[in-house]
Amino acid sequence: MFTNFFKDARHYQILFLSSFLLYGTFILGWETHWDHYLAIFATAMLAQFAGIRLLKLPAHSWKSAMITTLGLCLLLKANHWSICALAAFLAIASKFLIRVTGKHVFNPGNFGIVAVILLTHQAWISPGQWGSGAILVFLVGTLGSAVVHKVARLDTSFAFLGTLMALQAWRSLIYQHWPFDYFIQQFTNGSLLLFTFFMITDPVTTPNHKTARVIWSALLAGVSFYLSNYRFVNGAPVWVLFFIAPLTPLFDIVFKAARFQWLKAAPIQATN
Repeated sequence: MFTNFFKDARHYQILFLSSFLLYGTFILGWETHWDHYLAIFATAMLAQFAGIRLLKLPAHSWKSAMITTLGLCLLLKANHWSICALAAFLAIASKFLIRVTGKHVFNPGNFGIVAVILLTHQAWISPGQWGSGAILVFLVGTLGSAVVHKVARLDTSFAFLGTLMALQAWRSLIYQHWPFDYFIQQFTNGSLLLFTFFMITDPVTTPNHKTARVIWSALLAGVSFYLSNYRFVNGAPVWVLFFIAPLTPLFDIVFKAARFQWLKAAPIQATN
């Protein structure tokens, strides 16, 4: 049993994301709406099992839906449970309906969040709920690195975070002469760390080739930096990922590489 657990990195991600949700609820004291969580879980799993049945997918793909469920619980805030249910349905449906050459285009959790924000105007991202601190950075960074290592996507996380930190250091430390503590605080945000290690590293919706992933991640970081600092867009990386996702098939055409296979590499992330 333990051997099988360690072979599939989706198990790691389910465990870690569940731990983060419990940490936020019981340690950070989030205002928790259990009906929202239940609506997300029930809708996502029903939609996934319907897809498995109709398209004759392998049964293990429910793990990807569970990861999407946890991601939505951690990042999405809404005024009513029905909006959360809609986000979960759209997230899972996007995997089956929006595909290019047999590969779905959008990260499901990201698609669900952005879609309900645009459609309902009653949902939002709440990065401030995490606070900041060394313990949070250590936990998310260490566990996140372990997960992305399993799916060979460390290059994606490091290229994104490295580019964003370099641009922010130039603006905050060199151009504006702000204190170093302020610069560090910008990168101890739980939502940003979850995005870096658990969303953009989805091996199914990132480019197949390593060079393409580095370029893709740097582009994601550059646009996010601009929107955050000069257009004051809340949760800019989440929005940029949504609009940059359709470029992935183009990167796969230009940079040829083998497509990621779950069963072959035994990995993680909110997709399948």
